[in-house]
Amino acid sequence: MPDERIYVINLSRLYWTGRTRRAPRALKRIREFLERHTKAEKIIIDSSINEYIFSRAYDRPPRRVAVRVIPVDKEGKVLKAVLAIHVTPGSIGSSEAEDQG
Repeated sequence: MPDERIYVINLSRLYWTGRTRRAPRALKRIREFLERHTKAEKIIIDSSINEYIFSRAYDRPPRRVAVRVIPVDKEGKVLKAVLAIHVTPGSIGSSEAEDQG
């Protein structure tokens, strides 16, 4: 994998399970998804993804996450995953409120 790519990972299936430990399962699901789709041996997850997953609550992770994958070595065996779209808590509903009012 010579260049960087962006993947949108669906995490909504985590809501089919029990409420506890959803955020750690989300991180595990992200790692498994990237290993499957990039064939990398090692995935380094950046703290921005971790903070985004845990931002809402331990048992309510976001339904989707956009991840930018950057190769660390030339062969593509080690990859770093960074949050692709930074979302702040106030930026989601503010544009809709301005349009209506």
